Amino acid sequence: MDETVVMQIIADQLHISVDSLREETSFKDIGADSLDLFQIISALEEAYDIEFDNDAAENMKTIGDALDYIRRVVEK
Repeated sequence: MDETVVMQIIADQLHISVDSLREETSFKDIGADSLDLFQIISALEEAYDIEFDNDAAENMKTIGDALDYIRRVVEK
């Protein structure tokens, strides 16, 4: 899994600079609301051909949370 792809998807969805994103960045801090998170999750699912379960989606607070989930699912 390429972390830069995840960062680019998030930056594109929120129309922000990818340079401002770090694993510890919370979605709240970059202005992502629930619709933004839905769109980010949908884009990540499409990019990695995976599906976020409801618990993972609801508990995703930081970019690192998203990266950790994708890593776990892709490694299986």
